[in-house]
Amino acid sequence: MRVLGIETSCDECSAAIVEDGHTILSNIIATQIELHKPYEGVVPELASRLHTQWIGTVVQTALQKANLSSDDIDAVAVTNRPGLLGSLLVGLSFAKGYAASLGVPFITIDHIRAHLYASQIEHPLQYPYLGLLVSGGHTVICRVDGYDAIEVLGTTIDDAIGEAFDKVAKHYGFGYPGGVAIDRLAKKGNPLAFLFPGPTLHTKDHPYDISYSGLKTATINQLDTFWDGKSEKSPENIAASFQRSAVNMLIKRVKAALEETGLKRLSAGGGVAANSYLRSELETLRLGGYEVSFPSLKLCTDNGAMIAALAYRYLSDGIRSDFSESASARVTAFKKQYS
Repeated sequence: MRVLGIETSCDECSAAIVEDGHTILSNIIATQIELHKPYEGVVPELASRLHTQWIGTVVQTALQKANLSSDDIDAVAVTNRPGLLGSLLVGLSFAKGYAASLGVPFITIDHIRAHLYASQIEHPLQYPYLGLLVSGGHTVICRVDGYDAIEVLGTTIDDAIGEAFDKVAKHYGFGYPGGVAIDRLAKKGNPLAFLFPGPTLHTKDHPYDISYSGLKTATINQLDTFWDGKSEKSPENIAASFQRSAVNMLIKRVKAALEETGLKRLSAGGGVAANSYLRSELETLRLGGYEVSFPSLKLCTDNGAMIAALAYRYLSDGIRSDFSESASARVTAFKKQYS
């Protein structure tokens, strides 16, 4: 089965064709980074307008790259949640029309579940395993018992890890995208130049939850308080120290979740899963006997391949979507609130 996957949840316009859930025949990603760079962040109206202009060409390019025609497509899948509403609606509307014109099954996909599934395309893991989603909008630690069976164990109570990276980078003018800029600078810095504190969440009922607002505030507004008193206050040292703190507080909770659940496998996904320091820290878990999997760099970013691959699993189980399906900017299942 060849599934066309369309992803337009934020500022990447992507279309991919995946065969039988694992063979990526094409995965075209048209990035809008350069067009949003002057604003140091994604401008929603601009993003949706660019998706409208690009999506037809991106889908056609995916077909050409796979050496296929539209008649070779067996199903159409598209992200419809969560994300920027305008951007989601562009992809959803196009996918509905395309599927209807071909007379093939149509299915909507949860962007978060797709990120959690992405590593399965290249490195299949036996269920159950611990899932780690790290992106600009979400930070989630969860138990994964199946492609659509996910139990959230912990999540951010404020900023997502990627959001914290972006805000710190923007404040110091490190560059855009912030995560990429900090990762690059950190490789030349001293990660102990600033000893930033971790969060203290006074609740025994949420042991895996995390907060990044305090770290963000400390890095931006209280730099001297946590300075070691001798290192240079350089962009490289600020980036390295912030990155170490941001990643280590997450790794601490991941290790605790692995130990307390007894799970021996871990899969990470999302844009921040491309961070070199996070990947190296996750790799050390192998020394403890854990099986660790994360996607190749191209599958960490928003992409159509993960949408098509996950859709194949649903379609194989006879699950389809109705053309009345709409888009949703948020998914409450991946957010937890303190009572």
